[in-house]
Amino acid sequence: MNANYVNPSDSPLATQILRHIPSKLALIIASAMAISACQPSDSVSDDTSEQASNNESSSENSQALSSEHAKNIETLAGVPMQQLVSFDPQEIKQGGDSGISISSAESYSKPSSNLAASRKGSFFIGNAFFKQPWVVAPASTDSRDGLGALFNVAACQSCHVKDGRGHAPMTADDDADSLLIRLSMPATTDEQRQQLQDSLIEKVAHPMYGGQLQDRGIQGVPAEARIAVQWTDTPVTFADGYVETLRAPTFNLTKPGYGAFDDDMMVSPRVALPMIGLGLLEQIPDDDIKKQASDSNDSDISGKFNWVMDPQTGKRALGRFGWKAGQTKLITQNQSAFNEDMGLTSNIRPNESCMPTQTACLNAATGADEQGNGKPPVEVNDEVAKFVEFYTRNLAVPHRRNADDKLVLAGKKRFYDMGCQSCHTPRYQLPKTDDDHLEQHGQVIYPYTDLLLHDMGDDLADRTIAGKLPPKSAQVEFLANSYEWRTPALWGVGLAQTVDPQATFLHDGRARTLMEAVLWHGGEAEKQKQQVLKLDKQGRAELNAFLKSL
Repeated sequence: MNANYVNPSDSPLATQILRHIPSKLALIIASAMAISACQPSDSVSDDTSEQASNNESSSENSQALSSEHAKNIETLAGVPMQQLVSFDPQEIKQGGDSGISISSAESYSKPSSNLAASRKGSFFIGNAFFKQPWVVAPASTDSRDGLGALFNVAACQSCHVKDGRGHAPMTADDDADSLLIRLSMPATTDEQRQQLQDSLIEKVAHPMYGGQLQDRGIQGVPAEARIAVQWTDTPVTFADGYVETLRAPTFNLTKPGYGAFDDDMMVSPRVALPMIGLGLLEQIPDDDIKKQASDSNDSDISGKFNWVMDPQTGKRALGRFGWKAGQTKLITQNQSAFNEDMGLTSNIRPNESCMPTQTACLNAATGADEQGNGKPPVEVNDEVAKFVEFYTRNLAVPHRRNADDKLVLAGKKRFYDMGCQSCHTPRYQLPKTDDDHLEQHGQVIYPYTDLLLHDMGDDLADRTIAGKLPPKSAQVEFLANSYEWRTPALWGVGLAQTVDPQATFLHDGRARTLMEAVLWHGGEAEKQKQQVLKLDKQGRAELNAFLKSL
């Protein structure tokens, strides 16, 4: 064992935590920390890159944006556009001082490099609950029982393999372990339409299947359906004659367990998102996101922010997490996933994930434990929820590779010249806030996202189960419609398939490569895609090299 190793369970914080939680839970936590302690740690480099010489950069990229939009990006970044386009040694650390220098299958699974030893205990405890499967109640493992009765997976790690992104099933026979289906119905009454407009409800849920399809059930509880996918090749030809073959998915729901599906039921397949850098994204001020939505630029880019109901406070707030920015912060994102993906209750989501007509689900045994202080019995208590929140907040962003390579820099210039930064806002300066998010305070980060919703066109829009496109006026997740998707952060994307070779891209996992993902862009990004299609072999290599360096 490393001579400099500090056992997480010996830290003052961990000792204090273990002293105030139930003995069975404390035993599980201590064992989990001991297992984590024996894992070899990758070295983290804090070497400061040499200052690069000033590279001349064309101002052509400004032509892709209005002057107001370009100025807004510079204001958020705190540096001029020319510095963003050129090699910037600071950008190697995409996650600021919390980032890590690891390029392996473990690139997404390490704690923030600036995490103090006294705080690592909470990270390892959260890691244990993130990885370990929950079991059906009643069980001797009463701190991790209560799975289901309807669910998608038994552990967070089952969706987020090595804390990375999910993938779509390859064939109709594959299980959809890291992909789920969100459901919604069109509003049919004035009351429903008004509630959606005011963000008082997330969606109109299906009366028998709810807002998310659960394709597994415990013994005696029928699963809601099976998810099957079929792929159709779609060739796309570049200007020089090169052909890239895309694949278009058709998702089918078979073996319905609770009656026939309505033809106008919306079906939204979504793969798991990577877990890195979420604590940093949470610290981006609301105003920084809103000011990007209020850009009155004359381009075709017109992102909007999602205004959602925070289940913790009961008040409307800015959404920033999830494929449609339907969650306000990590604690609500985590507990919503516990509830909808695993059938687990918590103080934020205290009700079982069963619809009123699903009597077997409602009558199944639960693993809920009394909380005291007038709180309802739940399966994920506040202590466990806080550990998991701390873990998800402190998964580090890997540093960039080859950021000063000539091919990478040429691709970066193409990225900016085509106006991709219109949605993928490169840089933010995080404030120091009145909370204990110490690792994220004051960091300069390069996530390449505006966290806004954008219309990505018909090809990427969700459809009804009958295969029809809905009207754009139909809200499916608070203010978001079926055509709109939150801009995903690009940091770490070049290591996605190093972490998990099966990882795929875009919300439904249809893209097997980064170039495929780019070529599916439409709607507001149609002009950018058309510029990509003009690239020759060298241009494609440059753009791909830049994306792979992130």
